[in-house]
Amino acid sequence: MQSNTPMANGITARQLQLMNTLHTLWMDHVIWTRSFIESTAFNLEDLQFVTNRLLRNPVDFANVLRPFYGEQNAERFRTLLTDHLMIAGQLVNAAKAQNAAAVQEQRRRWYANADELADFLSRINPNWTRREWQTLLYEHLKMTEDEAVQILTGQYAAGVAQFDAIRSQAMRMADEMADGIIRQFQIR
Repeated sequence: MQSNTPMANGITARQLQLMNTLHTLWMDHVIWTRSFIESTAFNLEDLQFVTNRLLRNPVDFANVLRPFYGEQNAERFRTLLTDHLMIAGQLVNAAKAQNAAAVQEQRRRWYANADELADFLSRINPNWTRREWQTLLYEHLKMTEDEAVQILTGQYAAGVAQFDAIRSQAMRMADEMADGIIRQFQIR
């Protein structure tokens, strides 16, 4: 049985559960993205399995968002996040092939997708601003692209350090999402 009684830090069990779920989803997002980059960079035989797992992440997010935002909005988020991952995959493959024109085009598409995500999130929750989500998503894209370049060019120590920063930034996105949902739906 879940309690609505605040714990010592003022967070209820329901709030903590939502926060933990969103932390897990954002962590899965960055872990499986890194695994995809590594599998692509090193031609690992697990690439299809890693890709399939990575593409489950938008579905998992939609399942969490559906009770709050309904089927249509959950599916829109799933589509936008899937597009985000597909574009990222194309960007990594273009970088691996050293195709500068393709990298530039995929980067343009990736940032346009981030703008769509920020617009969408700011429309469905009054506690989420387009500017905050755009900032968070742009940081995520820049850091992830830097990580991919570091892995593809053999800068492994830098890539590991970058992943630590990516993890921290992903937790900020999770916190922003959880806070907005808790406030919008007055979860106690």
